Amino acid sequence: MNKIAELNDKLRKNLFTPGQNQVFISHGVNSLPYLERTRLLDKVQNFNDFNHANDPYKEHDFGRIEHRGINYFFKIDYYNQTMDAGSDDPSNPDITTRVLTIMRADEY
Repeated sequence: MNKIAELNDKLRKNLFTPGQNQVFISHGVNSLPYLERTRLLDKVQNFNDFNHANDPYKEHDFGRIEHRGINYFFKIDYYNQTMDAGSDDPSNPDITTRVLTIMRADEY
């Protein structure tokens, strides 16, 4: 597995670990009842259905999850440390801030 995929998996599997990376959830996700939101976040953390169709560059930076009949997406983007531009090297965690966004598919 490449370094970018390893770093992305680490962020996704450890959503609540403090650090320079950030996690955002959309209004549609935030409006779910607490237990349903928790179950959805658990599905994001345990997602492992990466394949050529949804992960052509093998970076584990995108996924689609169905939860209670609704499609959700997660997406990881790479920024520099001040978050005013993209990262020059997403494989280097010392210069990259990862941003994981979780949203309903219809909010995309």
